[in-house]
Amino acid sequence: MADALSVIPAFVLRNLSDKLYEKRKNAALEVEGIVKQLASAGDHEKITAVINLLTNDFTMSPQANHRKGGLIGLAAATVGLTSDASQHLEQIVPPVLNSFSDQDSRVRYYACEALYNIAKVVRGDFIVFFNQIFDALCKLSADSDASVQSAAHLLDRLVKDIVTESDQFSIEEFIPLLRERMNVLNPYVRQFLVGWITVLDSVPDIDMLGFLPDFLDGLFNMLSDSSHEIRQQADSALSEFLHEIKNSPSVDYGRMAEILVQRASSPDEFTRLTAITWINEFVKLGGDQLVPYYADILGAILPSIADKEEKIRVVARETNEELRNIKAFPSEGFDVGAILSIARRQLSSEHEATRIEALHWISTLLNRHRTEVLIYLDDVLDSLLQALSDPSDEVVLLVLEVHACIAKDQQHFRQLVVFLVHNFRINNSLLEKRGALIIRRLCVLLNAERVYRELSTILEGESDLDFASVMVQALNLILLTSSELSDLRDLLKKSLVNAAGKDLFVSLYASWCHSPMAIISLCLLAQSYQHASVVIQSLVEEDINVKFLVQLDKLIRLLETPVFAYLRLQLLEPGRYIWLLKALYGLLMLLPQQSTAFKLLRTRLKTVPPYSFSGEHFKMSGLNIHEDGDPSQDAGNYRNGINFAARLQQFEHMQHEHRLRAKEQTLPRTSTPPSMTTTGVENSEETGRTIPTPAPAPTSAAASASAAAPETNRPPSRSRRGLGQLQL
Repeated sequence: MADALSVIPAFVLRNLSDKLYEKRKNAALEVEGIVKQLASAGDHEKITAVINLLTNDFTMSPQANHRKGGLIGLAAATVGLTSDASQHLEQIVPPVLNSFSDQDSRVRYYACEALYNIAKVVRGDFIVFFNQIFDALCKLSADSDASVQSAAHLLDRLVKDIVTESDQFSIEEFIPLLRERMNVLNPYVRQFLVGWITVLDSVPDIDMLGFLPDFLDGLFNMLSDSSHEIRQQADSALSEFLHEIKNSPSVDYGRMAEILVQRASSPDEFTRLTAITWINEFVKLGGDQLVPYYADILGAILPSIADKEEKIRVVARETNEELRNIKAFPSEGFDVGAILSIARRQLSSEHEATRIEALHWISTLLNRHRTEVLIYLDDVLDSLLQALSDPSDEVVLLVLEVHACIAKDQQHFRQLVVFLVHNFRINNSLLEKRGALIIRRLCVLLNAERVYRELSTILEGESDLDFASVMVQALNLILLTSSELSDLRDLLKKSLVNAAGKDLFVSLYASWCHSPMAIISLCLLAQSYQHASVVIQSLVEEDINVKFLVQLDKLIRLLETPVFAYLRLQLLEPGRYIWLLKALYGLLMLLPQQSTAFKLLRTRLKTVPPYSFSGEHFKMSGLNIHEDGDPSQDAGNYRNGINFAARLQQFEHMQHEHRLRAKEQTLPRTSTPPSMTTTGVENSEETGRTIPTPAPAPTSAAASASAAAPETNRPPSRSRRGLGQLQL
């Protein structure tokens, strides 16, 4: 200190702390001259003493004017040192940097000015303090004083020039500081940071692209800034980096992919669009590097397919197709389970487009990695089954394709049908709204006969008889009306002459017994007219309820459709198809006369050529005539290996079970004394009709047929109105 006081005159020190800028400036010039002389003499000890004096007595003084004088004095000393300044920077720069946080804005301003002058002198030697200077400038860029901000901007430009010229700049040491500062929200700081990133990226010797993952998230964060200028600068910087990525042979796609996936779900539209655009390019360029990140990328792409902004939707769809076209294998790190999990999760998306693409992915995985997908089948099966209730028909059809692909194996086929029946059982609306669509599509995808046989097997043992009846009625209606099942109908028409048709008829018969109208429809379809007539005759009062009549009404209307054209044409030969006539008249007798169905069927029967049921017509050449007018030797009980008597017993047994179940459901809700049950009559609260105790059913088709035989015949000449006037 004493050496410094002996070198610097007292008046200089006094003026250095004066409140007037001009006096401080003149004193600084004196200091510059003194230091220059000492430097020429090589007396660095005294130079150090002068710097310490300026630091301790001035820059650290509680008086603002002293601090201002100290800063201008240090800058003057640096100018006086010229080329020797580098060896004293450790003493000169720190006190100046400390002054950047001074409470007095004028002191902060002079600190900027002092450091500016110091930097002009030392240039490249200045780099060793870069991180501290950058940190200080980062704070000053958001200073509350406009003059300080202006001074900081001038200093910032000079520092950028020095860095771009220097070969001593260490990007590795700088990146951690940059990464930390990227989270700042202040718009001035953000502008400052983007400016530095752009400048450093323009320096050929600085590999900013290699460190892009460290500050990429910060740049994306700026895309949603309230300032248009900042958003524009951030977008410009990102566009430049993306251009470099396209032309770079080595890029760390993985780390950046994680960032992009997160930003793709940003609430800001511009951020989402930029993120999806980057992902699109990464999928095209990334290759093997991106394989482990496919699941994460897919998780970002699928929701974006249904984004409210069209631009995002277009890019997302393109990216999705690119990703799906890439054929990767588990041995390469392709995680089938993770991809499947993402697709399953998106099945519950509120957006139809997303659900559709999720199903396309599951289908693609099944086609390419079936073995791996089946390992995770239990994880996705419930979601796939729930998707059958989707409000979108397109989604349901795609779900069925996925189910069909899974069900190629018999084990999984059985499991699918069991699950499907279970879902229909617990979700009545699914059967009502989607039943026909689901069954028809499965028949196309998995073979109609196979599907119906399996459904029949399951329903045959169904414990919930009410559900079984409803399900069979639905299946029967689909069988009779769907164009997809035309081959199945053709096969059933050959039940009496074809082994395959017989097997199918017998298979369906077991479960069709749950519904009288389904059995009658099946017999009419199989041209088993005698058995149809016998079944009709076997019905008791309890069977003919409102539900039965509704189903009968549907059947009568279906008889007028092209599906039963063959049956209507057979009515042209009443003598040959006498059992068909008896069956139709039997149905007519069950219908209320004022119903539309009664009038429709009666009108049809009026068109039948005149014919009467006489005993002689049941005999031709000494042989009994049954079914399609062909001879049979066992009164219709056997035909093509079908034991119709056994089938009738099977039907009657099942209907007896249904009647018992109906009584069980009625009993708890009745107040009828037990003594009344012995009379064979119970009152049903549900139907409001009398339910008699089941009477013994006919034991054979022949007995039923004889019971139904006509009592009188009319001469042909009096049968002007056809069979509609016959007395039965």
